[in-house]
Amino acid sequence: MPFTPPAVDEVIAALCERHGAMETSVYRGQARIVVPEALSLEALEFLKRSGFDLLVDVTCVDYLDYRGATSRYGLVYLLSNTATNQRLTVRVFVDDPDPTVRSVVSLWEGANWLEREVWDLFGIRFTGHPDLRRLVMPEEFTAHPLRKDYPLQGRGERHNFPVITRDHS
Repeated sequence: MPFTPPAVDEVIAALCERHGAMETSVYRGQARIVVPEALSLEALEFLKRSGFDLLVDVTCVDYLDYRGATSRYGLVYLLSNTATNQRLTVRVFVDDPDPTVRSVVSLWEGANWLEREVWDLFGIRFTGHPDLRRLVMPEEFTAHPLRKDYPLQGRGERHNFPVITRDHS
């Protein structure tokens, strides 16, 4: 008898049974689950073992001044089951003053650069990351420009960096 992978709703139900009730929803066939930060690594590891073997993306949303938001940042993990083509969105909320979540590089090596990008642009720290340093901005840059409280015109830091000409790039 061939192996039939479980449906996404069965996997979510098993995850909730194992770790307690979590907020879930389905919109246009796409399932979503909100996982507490303290359980994020264990939940993502369970989901990987349950067939969601591809980490499609890791990104972040800044909910500053968003009506009804209880946490400032929402990390978004997009997972896919390559056997069934099912997708699952996992959200993990973190807050100021020190937004931190555990790294998933141990589960998916491809998370390395994705987590570095979120760190660089939003300032979310990933504990256990093997090389958490800036990816897009210069190392000397002290802010995180995709935060909503970062001014559109910057803070005057551009004049502090050397100009790189085409000949020296």
